[in-house]
Order: sequence, then structure tokens, then C-alpha cells
Amino acid sequence: MEPSAPHRPQRSGQGPSQRPHTGRAGNTQRPGAPRPARQQGGPRNGGRPRQRFGSARSNHPPRRGKTRLEHQTPSDMRKRPAGAPIPAPEADVVRIIPLGGVEEIGRNMTAIEIGEDIFILDCGFGFGEGDTPGIDYILPNTGYLEERRHKIRGLLISHGHLDHIGGIPYIIDRIGNPTIYTRKLTAMMIKRRQVEFAHLPPTVLREVEKDESIRLGNTTVRFFGVTHTVPDSMGIIIETPWGDVVFTGDIKLDHDGEGNPSEIELREFSVFKDRKVLALLMDSTNIERPGFSIPEHNVHATLEDIITNMNRGRLIIGMFASHLERLMHIVRIAEKVGKKIVVDGRSMKANLEIVREIGMLKHKDDTLVAVENVDQYPPEKLIILATGAQGDEFASLMRIGNKSHKYIRINPTDTIILSSSVIPGNERSVQRLKDNLSRQGARIITYHSSDVHASGHGNREEAVWIHKQIHPKFFVPVHGYHYMLRVHADIAEELGVPKENICVPDNSSIIDIRGGEKIAKLAVKAPAELRVVEGHTISELSDVLMRDRKALGQEGFCVVVATVDRRTGKLHKSPDIISRGFVYLRDNKDLMDQTRLIVRKSVETSMKNPRSADLDEAREDLADSVSKFLLQRTLKRPIVIPVIVSI
Repeated sequence: MEPSAPHRPQRSGQGPSQRPHTGRAGNTQRPGAPRPARQQGGPRNGGRPRQRFGSARSNHPPRRGKTRLEHQTPSDMRKRPAGAPIPAPEADVVRIIPLGGVEEIGRNMTAIEIGEDIFILDCGFGFGEGDTPGIDYILPNTGYLEERRHKIRGLLISHGHLDHIGGIPYIIDRIGNPTIYTRKLTAMMIKRRQVEFAHLPPTVLREVEKDESIRLGNTTVRFFGVTHTVPDSMGIIIETPWGDVVFTGDIKLDHDGEGNPSEIELREFSVFKDRKVLALLMDSTNIERPGFSIPEHNVHATLEDIITNMNRGRLIIGMFASHLERLMHIVRIAEKVGKKIVVDGRSMKANLEIVREIGMLKHKDDTLVAVENVDQYPPEKLIILATGAQGDEFASLMRIGNKSHKYIRINPTDTIILSSSVIPGNERSVQRLKDNLSRQGARIITYHSSDVHASGHGNREEAVWIHKQIHPKFFVPVHGYHYMLRVHADIAEELGVPKENICVPDNSSIIDIRGGEKIAKLAVKAPAELRVVEGHTISELSDVLMRDRKALGQEGFCVVVATVDRRTGKLHKSPDIISRGFVYLRDNKDLMDQTRLIVRKSVETSMKNPRSADLDEAREDLADSVSKFLLQRTLKRPIVIPVIVSI
């Protein structure tokens, strides 16, 4: 791709160039694409939506500040026929609908429907990936809930990670702004996030505690504590006439390193000794990993040893802002050994402010120092906590690595700990980060060589132990890709759950447990089209728009502008050609000259009889001719945008 100015398209033309007429942009055409049939009657091109072309915003930093959202529906989604009607659950049915969080990691949201009561478990989002260029977040489709908002009794949040709370500001008003029930820290994290969405109605939050029971509608709900990487994580128990529906949320076990659960775990799970569990919905994220996961206290001990004995240079720790237990432990140890901490990362600062505000973390005011004062302290007395251990382009650690950070420069005596595992898909970014840091002489410690990170999700044997405590009659694995859910289902069967009592869902599957005796997945699904956040706009994902963006990213586009004399049908001047992401015009003069000949021939053939010529048809023929020619010459398929201006 040519190195060009970001806001000035390249232009090639003979004689003085003119800006193309933008009143009618014409059609776009790619080689091999069938020409759309024209509608009979009415003007050609009538009612056709103008297509907007743009590329992914990966080159721009995240948006911040106040946000006002607009809900839109792309035209290709409006035309989609309605699906089969969804039958209402009968009186003896417990309905389970995973609206997100299966077939994927993230975007967690599940609905439980019992009679006239609906309970929503979590409300997260996922991040856009390579197949959704330009998309910021992906939301669960809440169409099923929107049609039944009068039945919603509450939104129950298991913990404060974004894949469980991130969707709230984008979804809450669409489902009737129900009361949110969660623990204190999670409630504060939700409140802090809602500040950015000032136009929304005030969020109604009620703090609950583990072991607490509440009555919502005709149903009793209670909670129990679970271990995860963020404090105040909890599981949820929904009582039904046929037994409990148990939802673990994200979960692992606190154990002694040998697989023996701690007293806290034994106490929390003792609640199930005298309970009849109808169905278990359980985290499947690390179900493939054998044995037990590394307990978090092992990581704490490793970090404490490094912090205490580090007497040469600064210690820079890159980690997730959401690993609050670890963050708090680092602050406590630093204060204990007389070291100062620089917190560099907006989300990390916000989370530490929250835990201090609610009294979960106590430290002296001078323990945390501003990043602009980083050079005022002896290196061996300084710890820098930085976001960006996944190689995020605009996060603190990557800016340190590529020498664009305003205040922090790597010294050869610095030690860097990457206190996180590599999320699949981020391997190249993390490798680039490590390369950039090591080129500057820093020593790097990762989870491969030391216990500096532990997952917040339990391994296989932890899942086995939890199953044995709960003894469910039915099992629905959640939170993971389909293969993970299948592996978890096999484990449940090995532990005694009959195969016919296990249901592996897809997103928007409707699972009915009838009379406490039979589980079945309905043939019909809840609305499943992806909803996405793009800037300040929420819409259903448009396949057409994504296809165009991928084409733009892979092949680029080419605008051909032909100015025609309306009296003679001849070109008024040599065609203009504008290219972005296709070829570098200055290095392909012969190709552009031949393309102009193709443009001239196509337009003048179409406009042979100027008075009766159809401009729409002329544009389509022009796009088709240029597309085929460029494919033959370059083996590339740029989007071709034809513009014919009649003067």
C-alpha cells in the first residue's frame, strides 16, 4: 500500500484535475459479482441507500468522554424476514436462553424464564475482531427480552469484568432499565462506567451480599461467593418448584497447590449439601486444561519475592487492569518494603480508586506517585504498573516499548514482568512488544518462566470438584467456544449426569426443562443477529458493510470519474482516477493510461445516443469494464466506484 497522506486521496489525470461531482456517487462493482436486477417501474436507482465506504479504525485510539448512543438498523437487516414465532413457555417449564457467551469467549448474557418472571444473568460485550473491521464492541441480541420486558425482574451481575458488565449502558434502556443486583465492588464499577453515558436514565442498583436471599416477582434468588481474579465475584441460585438453577459465573478454586480446596471454598459450597439442584450452568473456559490451575496466592508469593529482592533498576509490571486482587496485593507489598508505585493506565487508575473508595484497599497517599514524577525517585525504589501486556497499540506498555511514552524510557537495568498469559490472536502483538522492550536492554519475565500469572478460570479437576459439590440433574455448559462446551459436557456425563440430561447450547438457543423431568432444545431460536457498537451508533451487523470493509482493507478502491458532454456523448476531458489502497499511481502510469482508455471506450459506447442514454446503466457498464480489466492486469479486485458527470 502506498505511503500517502491520510486525508488526501491520490489523483491522476491529464490537464487540470477537478473534484468529482458528489451528488450521485453511482454504483460499486467488483469483478465476478452479479449485477443486481433492476426494479420494474419508477426511476432507476430509486430508493437505493447510499453506501458509505470506510476502513477499520484500528489506527485510532479508543474513544473517551461522554457518549451518546444512536440505535440504527441497516437496510439489509430491515429487509430480513421474521423468523418462526417462539412459543411461550408453559407453566411447568424453566426456560434457559444463552444470549451470548457460548460459541465464544466474552459477550456473556443468559436469560432464565420461569412463569411470569425473567432473570438476566450478566450483560457483557465482546470486542470486534478481524472479521468485523471498524466494529468497537459486539453485544448480545436482546430482541427476545425487549419483547418481554414487562416480565424482567432483575439483572443479576456475577462480577465486574467487561465481558460481564460492558454491555449494560448499551442494552439497559432497551430492556426497560431493570434493577441491577450485584455486590458492592461490581456496583461501583458499573456506576463509574455509567458516568460516560449521561443521557441514559439513572441506573437502579441494589447491592447484595453472598448468602443473601431476595424475592423477585414470584421467585427467590440467593447468592454465594466464588473465586475469580476480581473481588466480590459471586454465583447465583434461582429457586424453582423443581429445584435450583445454579449459575457459577467465572470461577476457579482457591486451593493449596495440591488440589485441596481452601476452607473458604468448602464453606461456600457447603450450601449445596441440602439443596436440590435442577440445572447447573457453569464456566467452561479452561475445561481443556488438565489438573488444577495455579492458585492466585502462588502468584502473589512470586511477585512479593521479586518486589522484595529487586535492588537494581525499576520494576515494570504489565497486567490487566481487571486483575484487582493482584493489583491490590502489589500495592500492599510495595508499601510494606518502602517502594513507590506509578500507575499508568486509565482503567487501572479507575479500578484502584474504586477499591480505595470502598475501603477494600488502604494505603498512604504518597505510596502512589504521578507518572510525570517518575524520574524523581531512585530506580530501585520504584514500581511501574502499566496496562498493555497484550500488546495493545495505545496502551502504556506498548508506548513505552516503541519509545513514544511521554515520561517513561526503558533503561538497561529495568526488569519487566508480563503478568498475563497471551490471549489467542494477540501472539504477534505480544511478540512485537517483547522485541521492542528487549532491544532496549530490559530483562523480561513471563508466565512461561515464573508463576507471575494465574488464570481466573479453573482447570478440569476444579470443574470436577465443583460438579461433585453441586450434583445437578441437568447440565448446560456456558462461557466458552463450542469445543470447550462439548468437553465440559463429556466430563459431566463421566460424573454421572445422563447424556439426555445435558444440553450444549449455541447463542440464542432456547432450552426448556419441562416439569423438572426432561430437557430439550427448541427448533426455533431467539433473535440471534449480531448487534454492534460502532462509535456512537448501535446497529445490527450488516453483512454487506462488513464485506465492503474487508474488500477495502484487502484490495482497496478505485474511483473513476468521467465528465461527459451531454450533447455529443463524448468525454469532455481525460478521466480522473482516484485510488486508495489499490496501487501507487505514480508507479503505475501505464496501467492508469490503459484504464483511462477502457473508461473512455465504455462511457462513449454507453452514451452513443446521448438523449436516450441511461446514466445508471452507463455507470454499471463502466464499473464492470474497469473491474474486469484491473483483475486481468493486476489479479486484484478493488472496489470500483464509477462517477459519470454530464455537463
